[in-house]
Amino acid sequence: MAMLEVRNLEVYYGVIQALKGISFDVEQGEIVALIGANGAGKTTTLHTITGLLSAKAGTISYQGTDITRVPGYKLVKMGIAHVPEGRRVFSNLTVLQNLKMGAYTRSDKGEIEETLKLVYRRFPRLEERKNQPAGTLSGGEQQMLAMGRALMSHPKMIVMDEPSMGLSPIYVNEIFDIIQSINKDGTTVLLVEQNAKKALSIADKAYVLETGTIALSGDAKELMNNDRVKKAYLSE
Repeated sequence: MAMLEVRNLEVYYGVIQALKGISFDVEQGEIVALIGANGAGKTTTLHTITGLLSAKAGTISYQGTDITRVPGYKLVKMGIAHVPEGRRVFSNLTVLQNLKMGAYTRSDKGEIEETLKLVYRRFPRLEERKNQPAGTLSGGEQQMLAMGRALMSHPKMIVMDEPSMGLSPIYVNEIFDIIQSINKDGTTVLLVEQNAKKALSIADKAYVLETGTIALSGDAKELMNNDRVKKAYLSE
């Protein structure tokens, strides 16, 4: 049994079908990448998994439990954290207040403080800027804050939507290094990313979405050498 099992998932926006019966698995401990062009259905997939959108048909199972209709706040308690596209930090709150928002489902103050120390060790810049309003951080620092906030819920699986979007090349490399480090520490990662080359370079397996369907899937390194993938997503 996979950690996450998506089966025959269909999602509509009004009369437009965004997902056309997709199925895929995420095994515990893996990094799984969803790649594809704009409008392929990548973000829709994540939003449906994390309870922000409702499925018209199909099922989503997490650790053997059907979560197809479970609201997002309950999923956080179950161990799924979401790093949304565009970071979505609370601009007027401080870095520390943003991080503590990530722990809202937890009640043990001692454990929360321990997690905060771990987040600061992983993201030293967040500790340096803990009293600054989040809106004053650079784009890369805001992305780190969004990731740190998700880690504050102590997730078993973290779902990331376009973590490198709008970042400088230096920050892109740093963010991908951090994703690998989070995974090595035992957190499963489901990653949606426009930068297909970087995503495939760190993923265990990948799925290529095209207009709401899975066009290709397999070992991420093998997909990097697939002529169709190279032509569509990896050409400079």
